[in-house]
Amino acid sequence: MTASDGPALAGALPALLAALGTDLGTPDAPPEITLPPARSAVLFLVDGLGRELLTEHAADAPFLAGMADAGPLTVGFPTSTPISVTSLGTGLPPGAHGTLGVRFRVDATLLDALTWSGHDASGGTVDLREHLAPEAVQPRPTLFERAAAVGTRCTVVSDRAYRESGLTRSALRGATYRGVGAMGDLAAETLTALAEPGLVYAYHADLDQLGHLRGPGSLAWRWQLRQIDHLVAMLAEDLPPDTVLAVTGDHGMVTVDRRHDADTHPDLLLGEPVVGGDPRARLVYARPGSAPDVLAAWRATLGDDADILPGEEAAEAGWFGPVDDAVRVRVPDIVAATRGNAAIVRSEGEPVLARLPGQHGSRTDAERLVPLVVHAADAS
Repeated sequence: MTASDGPALAGALPALLAALGTDLGTPDAPPEITLPPARSAVLFLVDGLGRELLTEHAADAPFLAGMADAGPLTVGFPTSTPISVTSLGTGLPPGAHGTLGVRFRVDATLLDALTWSGHDASGGTVDLREHLAPEAVQPRPTLFERAAAVGTRCTVVSDRAYRESGLTRSALRGATYRGVGAMGDLAAETLTALAEPGLVYAYHADLDQLGHLRGPGSLAWRWQLRQIDHLVAMLAEDLPPDTVLAVTGDHGMVTVDRRHDADTHPDLLLGEPVVGGDPRARLVYARPGSAPDVLAAWRATLGDDADILPGEEAAEAGWFGPVDDAVRVRVPDIVAATRGNAAIVRSEGEPVLARLPGQHGSRTDAERLVPLVVHAADAS
């Protein structure tokens, strides 16, 4: 594992707001990221675009690779979309905004933060947006709410299916939402939103999907990266004058080749823990009194394939960033962050996810580092 220092993804939107001259009226420290002053700004987040992947495949993305380099940025742990998007939208680390995993426990319920759902007693999927209202699970004001309150126009451009999602309500509330259905739609809505001064956040998911399905760096993944590069180049060409375009990711990705099955391995089943998180970053909730035995069994079984700590020890070590008292109860009993190309799968609880070659969530630089590249359109 590598503990990377440097600017965080959580600082990307504050830097863009500072470039717009937006004063959020707080004693926050100056942004670690400095961007040129602008009339309008857009942050384009490409899901699954890790810094190391972009460097390795720069020939497939010559425009992105040639943009001004303002990164890399470090994302919070676990290195997965709901954690990173919530940090991006709030400007806070996971320990402050409280989204501690893809699947994490809130009020004794295991919440899937991607779908904002859980399971009932029969194993069926249950929509939890009423039982665990996103605004209550993540009550900290978003940067969009704060910016809008001082007069900065904010827009989110993303898949129309996510408009009312729990994650959107948790992390991105406060902005006007423009729902899209394809890359051309995303470009058109982004440029339309930039016609007036303000901040735009645009999101594209397909690179991550192909990384999961085919593996990062696969032929399909590389072709998708090429399309994204063309999209960014065309956006840059058509930007209104005095606009800053910044491109980043929410995590990187690795190809896994060793799988430990938490649903079938007898030692990982010891004590019947509730296993949350995702295959590269498991959050383990032990039954009362069983945590020491579960910890010992997981360490013995996984060996060098994972760093496994009691949850409080991981929190004290800064894995989640500073942890607020209000969300400390969400820290799991045990945290397992895999090393190398290992994964901890659940063949019964997550049968599709368990088979995917591309995974992310852990603390390696391949997963934690994302690019921040910038293009500025001249004023006219």
